[in-house]
Amino acid sequence: MRLQEYGVGIFSSCPTKSSLKKKLKKELIYVNGEKASSATFIHTGDKIELVNEEISVATRKMEYPLEVIYEDEHLAAVFKPAGIQVSGNKFKTIANALEQNLKKSTLPDTCHPQPVHRLDFPTTGVLLVGKTSSSIRALNQMFEIKEIQKSYMAVSMGEMKSSKGEFQEAIDNKEAHTSYEVLESVISERFGFLNLVILHPRTGRKHQIRKHLSGHGNAILGDADYSPEELILKGKGLYLHAYSVEFIHPFTKEILTVQAPIPKKFLKLFDSLQTNSVSL
Repeated sequence: MRLQEYGVGIFSSCPTKSSLKKKLKKELIYVNGEKASSATFIHTGDKIELVNEEISVATRKMEYPLEVIYEDEHLAAVFKPAGIQVSGNKFKTIANALEQNLKKSTLPDTCHPQPVHRLDFPTTGVLLVGKTSSSIRALNQMFEIKEIQKSYMAVSMGEMKSSKGEFQEAIDNKEAHTSYEVLESVISERFGFLNLVILHPRTGRKHQIRKHLSGHGNAILGDADYSPEELILKGKGLYLHAYSVEFIHPFTKEILTVQAPIPKKFLKLFDSLQTNSVSL
């Protein structure tokens, strides 16, 4: 197997394929004492080293309580609140708060827990986390080959042209697909209509759901970046929620469906959510 495939998650500062490639490009990774590259193959018994490793931000502990939705020895799912980054150079991130909120795995390849995907700063919802090196690698690969299905809930503004369909407009000159279904619409004096929409992104472009809805004239309520100036809602945050993930557990092989609690601000707008009369 190529090192660039196997090495994801081995070191705490290389939780993703892109971060591993950066270390390889800087010639900081050695296999059996020799500098490795993206073309290096690894075999059983090889010694893999990362030299001059900077202290990973993810190893820093932060006192920030998180709601744990699911957890086992391999992986976990936590609820990401709005107003906090998943990871990055800042100290206040979900990544820095994981260790104090999750149980340390007892498996041999246990490591610092790492988020395996991202959610935007203002977005709420379910966030998957790997707790072992093998789990981080497996989940990253599953995202790459689209074996993890994500469902989002959004409140869009204005009348939707169709109750269900698919957005296929390219984003940043890259293919982008999002299927959607309108579950409920209510009349709004200010916005015309507010719509409860379930969306399933088939690709993972930056701000994909927000751009697709806005591009069709139905920007998400509270979206300060993609809403018309006169429709910007201040003080309530973005009405975009990562509702669920569904996948086959990479180690137990059971089908997992993990759902995040629906924020109260959604419940206040739609009767069907309050009475559980809508199928999500």
